[in-house]
Amino acid sequence: MKAKKKMMICLLCLLLLSAPARPAATVAAFPIIGLIKEALTKVILAIDLRIQRLQNKTIWLQNAQKKLENTLSKLKLDEISNWTQKQKDLYKNYYDELMKVKSIITYYQRIRDITQKQVRLVHEYERTWSLFQQDNHFNMDELVYMKKVYSGILNESIKNIDQIFLILDSFSTQMSDAKRLEIINVAADHIDANYDDLMLFNRQNVLLSLQRAKTKNDVNAVKKFYGITN
Repeated sequence: MKAKKKMMICLLCLLLLSAPARPAATVAAFPIIGLIKEALTKVILAIDLRIQRLQNKTIWLQNAQKKLENTLSKLKLDEISNWTQKQKDLYKNYYDELMKVKSIITYYQRIRDITQKQVRLVHEYERTWSLFQQDNHFNMDELVYMKKVYSGILNESIKNIDQIFLILDSFSTQMSDAKRLEIINVAADHIDANYDDLMLFNRQNVLLSLQRAKTKNDVNAVKKFYGITN
């Protein structure tokens, strides 16, 4: 499926290559980008808040567990046998809950990493789309085509954010760790694919601009414009 997507992007870029170049005009921005940014902001705030709460809970559990350990260490050998089952259970509950909280924090950190890649996708789209619209090597028809490709990638990224919200909601349900991990991995794979598609499309468009440069000075100007150092 990923190979098919990349093949489609390559074919569409060939269409760009065959079109005559003329001064570019501005194409309207994507309204969807505002929705994506808003959703990403909500996700990041929700994750950070939950991690903070869990970290506070971890500190409390560690302190409670430490008090029990200190109490046990002060007991004499003949008193250890009188250590009540209730205290033993309490110690075990603290330990089990601590391991559970640490596990959930790990999940949240993984989700935050996935979300940050989605943020990078948006930033990379905004940066290159702004540059392509200023590049005189592309004409209006080509910019309209680029907008369609970006629109497809951004629409897919909305689905990724929906998956992330689904994962966050899963912590308030009886979903198994295996199922939750499966959803996280699927979301990560989708975001990786969208990000790779975006980067490939951007690279191909920059290469096309370089191919249309007629002089060495023009080539150097294009490289400088896109921040190419080699």
